[in-house]
Amino acid sequence: MAQATFHFPRGFLWGTATSSHQNEGNNQNNNWWRWEQQPARIIDDTESGLACDWWNGRWREDFDRAAETNQNAHRLSIEWSRVQPTPERWDENAIDRYREMLRGLQDRELTPLVTLHHFTNPRWVEDQGGWENPEVSAWFTTYVSKMVEALREYASLWITINEPNVLVGLAYASDAFPPGKHSLASSVRATTNLVRAHASAYKAIHSLQPQARVGLAVQIRPMLPRSPRWPLDRLVASLADRNLNHLFTEALVSGKLRFPGWRKRLPEVKGTQDFLGINYYTRDLVNFSLWHPMQFFARRSFARDADLSDTGFIANDPSGMFQVLKWASRYKLPIIIAENGVDNADDRLRPRYIIEHLHQVWRAANFNWQVKGYFYWTLVDNFSWNRGWTQRYGLWELDPQTQTRRRRPSVDLYAEICQENGISSDMVARYAPEILEKLFPD
Repeated sequence: MAQATFHFPRGFLWGTATSSHQNEGNNQNNNWWRWEQQPARIIDDTESGLACDWWNGRWREDFDRAAETNQNAHRLSIEWSRVQPTPERWDENAIDRYREMLRGLQDRELTPLVTLHHFTNPRWVEDQGGWENPEVSAWFTTYVSKMVEALREYASLWITINEPNVLVGLAYASDAFPPGKHSLASSVRATTNLVRAHASAYKAIHSLQPQARVGLAVQIRPMLPRSPRWPLDRLVASLADRNLNHLFTEALVSGKLRFPGWRKRLPEVKGTQDFLGINYYTRDLVNFSLWHPMQFFARRSFARDADLSDTGFIANDPSGMFQVLKWASRYKLPIIIAENGVDNADDRLRPRYIIEHLHQVWRAANFNWQVKGYFYWTLVDNFSWNRGWTQRYGLWELDPQTQTRRRRPSVDLYAEICQENGISSDMVARYAPEILEKLFPD
């Protein structure tokens, strides 16, 4: 066996990613809590409930777990509905609690990456049209300004909005997320307002904290034609890839939103990103289907021999990570991998998934592409939106009934990677021997 180590750049950020609704528990004043109360909205008929019980203080022990396993950063989000429960009222106690959490990260020498919107809206925002209301950009900017003013002592790395492309696709083009509009017109309105809200928030953050670094986190799920020789498969793969993956990022570069057959100039949004936040999980094969008009007539699937996650939701496809980073490198901006992970309760797939994906990140870094950090999704099992508690992404297992945490083997793998700032052949031999020859051939 070849003895070697793939080392990452000095100062690389190693962390895990979490979100407020999925981890805090009892977020009862947002649109998602209300959605969970409706029949058949959640695949296993569960609710977020206590989630990981962070609002009652269990963030402390989980932050300890992150720090004790050699992570040097953590991504978390602020719950808008907690700090601004009504248009006229700010909850200073909630704001103080977020100060305490960020101070807790600082005390543990974990660099905070703070997300200001991770899928949830206060009920009062949703009741007034949510992201379809042209006023939402102003509302969001007011909230962002309040939070940055309150937290800038502890954080300077900000994500304005998590996965706006996923939010539009699942909440406005389909009915998987609230408000479940299933409308192309609603999707266009929401996309326009999300782009404007990000740009307005970006400018507000820099006015309060000039040294801040601000970006979006966009999920990129590449689309490849299932039959490359078939023109319709190539066409729908190209359309789906552009509109599902690249619409937001391209708008922030060009100042133009480009939907099929429709364009809108938004010069005020041009140049409003200091880094690219990339969430990558897997990629799809695409074939033409008349039954999928809201997905640009693209039916998505995996290869027949795909290495699948527990629920079949993710295929272990690490070459897609390199494809995404190659695409991102053309923007000449720093890149942060803000999410990457797999649902795997028995932890048999996760070690090779982590190693193989990080190997592709290492390859990208050796091309001098500006990859600055990696955040595994997620630290501890949490509530997975419309899929409830069916998906187990955590390095740590969680029993949501007892709040008991159990260490999975991948905890130790990731701890060694973080400590070494790299992947060694010895690590692969111990945690994922089935891919040793592939990564370290004799």
